[in-house]
Amino acid sequence: MQGRRNPFIAQEGIPFLLLACVAGLLVYWYLDLVWLSAPVALLVLLYLIFRDPRRSIPSVPLGVVSPVDGRVVTVDRLDEGVLQGEAHRVVIRISSLGTYTARCPVEGKVLDLATASEERKLDLPTNALWIQTDEGDDVVLKFDGYRFGLPPKSFMRYGERLGQGTRCAYLRLTRYAELHLPIDSRVQVSPGQRVVAGRDVLATLPHP
Repeated sequence: MQGRRNPFIAQEGIPFLLLACVAGLLVYWYLDLVWLSAPVALLVLLYLIFRDPRRSIPSVPLGVVSPVDGRVVTVDRLDEGVLQGEAHRVVIRISSLGTYTARCPVEGKVLDLATASEERKLDLPTNALWIQTDEGDDVVLKFDGYRFGLPPKSFMRYGERLGQGTRCAYLRLTRYAELHLPIDSRVQVSPGQRVVAGRDVLATLPHP
């Protein structure tokens, strides 16, 4: 599964790349060529930041794939997860030069944490994506450590069904991704391990 078609650059970054190209053309026309190195360097940097390559999603039934490129920093258990009660937690430090888009860790439906907060009278986080699988397992993807105060921007709608490894949000240089998984899941990664978004399996959910 390849996810949505994409020209290797996140759509949110295309205006910045176009501006860098225009700046390069203006420098080329009106200034000495020695000044051209600055807009070219900027263009390369922006490409590295906004790059969004296609990924071959592994065929792992009930697998939880990494939502981001980075390094696992924490694998532990929580007495109280976001939704699950006792839960596994996997925290990933996101690579600054990793892909610009996050990917959905499991196949399922996007649900609304804000509505759940009102119904259950709980203080649930707003900086999170809640996916419920067909088997009824709740997987929550949280983000923390926003650079420049910009939180990740989801481009999915509540009620929309996502495939495993599907692009689901712009990361905007966020530092950390945190997954809460059912306690019966089998976690397959350990701290210090590097993971690739949409490709590496972090865990498998508990159903046969």
